[in-house]
Formats: sequence, structure tokens, C-alpha cells
Amino acid sequence: MKRISILVPEHAVMEAIADPRYLFSMGNHFLVSQGKPALFDTQLVGLRSEVRLDEVYTVHVDRVLTEADHPDLIIIPALFGDMPKAVALNRAFVPWIQQQVEGGAEVASLCVGAFLLASTGLLNGRKCSTHWAYYQEFRDTYPEVDVQDGSIITDEQGIYSSGGANSYWNLLLYLLEKYTTREIAILAAKYFAIDIDRDNQSAFAIFTGQKDHRDPEILKIQEYLELNYTEKLAVGDLAKKVALSRRSFERRFKQATGNTVLEYLQRIKIEAAKRNFETSRKNITEVMYDVGYSDTKAFRTLFKRITGLTPIEYRNKYQKTG
Repeated sequence: MKRISILVPEHAVMEAIADPRYLFSMGNHFLVSQGKPALFDTQLVGLRSEVRLDEVYTVHVDRVLTEADHPDLIIIPALFGDMPKAVALNRAFVPWIQQQVEGGAEVASLCVGAFLLASTGLLNGRKCSTHWAYYQEFRDTYPEVDVQDGSIITDEQGIYSSGGANSYWNLLLYLLEKYTTREIAILAAKYFAIDIDRDNQSAFAIFTGQKDHRDPEILKIQEYLELNYTEKLAVGDLAKKVALSRRSFERRFKQATGNTVLEYLQRIKIEAAKRNFETSRKNITEVMYDVGYSDTKAFRTLFKRITGLTPIEYRNKYQKTG
């Protein structure tokens, strides 16, 4: 029997608590239907017997933390709202999680539940995924953790994480397959209508530029790039616009945004291309020229690297129809 403790933290997302319980319950159902014994014993574990979420839902836990059985797997659901506040409210979980992992338990975070997992120190020096919109905040908060851009799942020797929002279903299916069989995981994927092998969330990411910094010269250049991304722009000329040497400008730009100037410009161009594909009937060549590229191979390669999809795949997936 696999004991699974699904935590019920303050500021948790209700679906990220209910969905894992539902999935592993169905896993038991599929096993029994094949003449095999049920495998999963899931328990909701909280700091108190009832937890109020979003002032809407009240969750009655199966065990308070001090009475919880030693689990084989701990699931940390997605959190909601201000991440530092959410982590602080749930700090009492941290020593318990550390103790259980030291005793052999595995642990998985769903979406931004990674913030609570990282606060345990268990992710230091390890890879981790989280919601794409929180990458920079996560890096700033936990610089010792190796955030994986675009990843849906990470598996670091029994410490798991998932990407944003509903991509946690892919981690749950991954765990179900690990604990049972590929056949059971496929049955669950079909039942829940989940693409079982999706491994990247880049296609869903929206690049808005990293502007939560206090460097006015770099912010000025960011705004200039966003208005003039179709032009031929030289790094030296951009540096002159804010009266900086090229070396100092490049250093400060990377420090402020997390990207080189070229990387930042590429992200702006590809974001513009994505919007173009979504809202117009233009072909790939027309969009390529619209965002300032003339080399088809280079455009396709860059687009696939940033979004995880080819331009044709992205257009077919998101283009407005009718």
C-alpha cells in the first residue's frame, strides 16, 4: 500500500487538493477492475482539522499534522496569491516535510506549490519546475534552486515538481505510472482527457519582460526595444542612448532582466509573432517579416526553441477561426 499525504495548506488552490485525490482513487478503481488489489491510501493532512480556502471552501482534513501517518509520498498543492505570505502562513509544514523525506518519503509540488517545497531547502542544488509566470520571482526567492524554463515535470531522485496550472496532471500521471504500470496511466489519461506525454509549457508562456527592477536606464531601453523590435538594433547604439559603455550596459541589462540584450529582443519578436499567428490569417513568411526576420530557418529554429512548437504547429493550435 502506498500512503499519500496531500497537504491542505493555507492559501491552497482547491482543485490542486481534490484532483490528486481523485486521480489516485481512480487508479485504485482501475487496478481493482483488473483483478489487482487497490494500492493507494490517500489522506488530506492539515495544520488543523478544518481549513478555509478562498473564503469559499472548507476542507475537512483526514489527519492533522501531529497525527499524520508516515507517508510514502507527500503532495504539496498549488498556492494562491502572495507567495511569501502563503509560505509564511504554512511554515509549520516545513520541519514535518523535512523529517518525512529524511525517513524515506518522496515529495511532489504542484505548480507554485514549489515555493513551499523550496522553503524546506530540499530543492537546493536541484532542478525544479513551477508556473512560467513565477520563474523570476522563484529565482529571486530561491537562487540555490535550478529553475527549468518550460519544463512540465522534474524528477530529482524522489523530489518532483510540475509546471503551471493544469500541467500538474502530467506529474500526477507520471507518478501513477511509476507506482503502477504504463497501462494504468494511459487508462487514467484517457479517463481525464489528459495528454499523457506533454513535457513542455513554453507554448503557454506570455513574455511581458522582466521590469521589476530599479535600473531606470535599462527600463528605458526595454521600452525602446518593445516599440522598435522590427528595426536593426545594435547593442552599442542602445548603450549610447543611455550614456553607458557597451560593457557596462550589457552587464546591467543581464543583471536587471535575466537575459542578454539579444535574448530579450528575440523574446519580444517571438511574442509578437505568437500574437500575429493567433489573431491574423497571415502565413509564416509574412509573420516572419513582420517581426523583423528574413531568414526562414533561423526564425523557425528560434520559434521552436522558445515556444516548444514550430510556427505551423503554433498557428494551427491557436489561430483564430471562423
